[in-house]
Amino acid sequence: MRIHILNPLLDSRWDELVARHPKASAFHQRGWLESLARTYGYEPLVLTSAPPGEPLENGLVLCRVSSWITGTRLVSVPFADHCEPLFNDFGESQEFMNWLRAECDLQQGRYVELRPLLGVQDADHGLQPSRSFWFHELDLRPSLEQIFLGLHKSSFRRKIQRAERERLSYETGRSEKHVDEFYRLLLTTRRRHQLLPQPRSWFRNLLECMGDKLQIRLTRKNGVPIAAMLTLQHRSSVIYKYGCSDERFHSLGGMPFLFWRLIEESKPSGAERIDFGRTDLNNEGLIAFKDRLGANRKLLTYYRYANTARRYKAAQWDSRVLREFFCSLPDAFFSAAGRVLYKHMG
Repeated sequence: MRIHILNPLLDSRWDELVARHPKASAFHQRGWLESLARTYGYEPLVLTSAPPGEPLENGLVLCRVSSWITGTRLVSVPFADHCEPLFNDFGESQEFMNWLRAECDLQQGRYVELRPLLGVQDADHGLQPSRSFWFHELDLRPSLEQIFLGLHKSSFRRKIQRAERERLSYETGRSEKHVDEFYRLLLTTRRRHQLLPQPRSWFRNLLECMGDKLQIRLTRKNGVPIAAMLTLQHRSSVIYKYGCSDERFHSLGGMPFLFWRLIEESKPSGAERIDFGRTDLNNEGLIAFKDRLGANRKLLTYYRYANTARRYKAAQWDSRVLREFFCSLPDAFFSAAGRVLYKHMG
């Protein structure tokens, strides 16, 4: 098999494959890849066995991340919880893996990383497990009544009822105002968890590039935004990607209320599942939260081929002291720190 390379931002054959392939997700869409390129300067590419001009039957999408801090690597794909290679059977994968290992060595890259949701079955692919997470997904095929009864009584059902008694307002949208209000809540949440915020431009680019596949959901108390979430959709799957809230109003049940509205609206739209993303194995609080939503979980493992000739010292901004310093900054500087450093994290 000969491997060909195409640019998914310019070649419409990639859009056609993503639209019809059963393993494709929102993270394969041109909009996600273009947002990565615009915001962080990552170079997207697709490996395929199809020669130029012929329809694609398979494809492996990656982004080339180049950083003087964290090194150069190929990732499928940055800031996505998972990204399945669009192969029709595992027998196709060996030639692609051979190409990736050779390219990594030739270009003196640090590593190649794949994030397959369904795992890698071929023992000779040359990639090693690198990190594992829990992946959470809610089945929307039961009735709404059954799904509601599957929610944890005190963590969700009672809080949803509290939100309704409080008459929290609810809206969905994609306007600049929605992005701004969402981002203000995001800064508050990231500061609370001592995490750097994504740059505002990332969300503006997602909004422009993903089109109506992206929605922002927002709830207010007396006109004040208290919780928000950003979701993506691809065919029968909805992805809950980002959520944020003002902790002063947590007792009002804003986030549980938004999750329930997401479920109520996704089911009649034809969605069969809600993807709640990955969770670190040691994050017991978030694991419990997603379990109480009634989501099923399974192990999600990333795979790497590391170039042993290229050694990079781990980035130090993840230290507790540095996180505390960043989180003590005013919003403008806190956001700027995320804008400068996030492009090195992909």
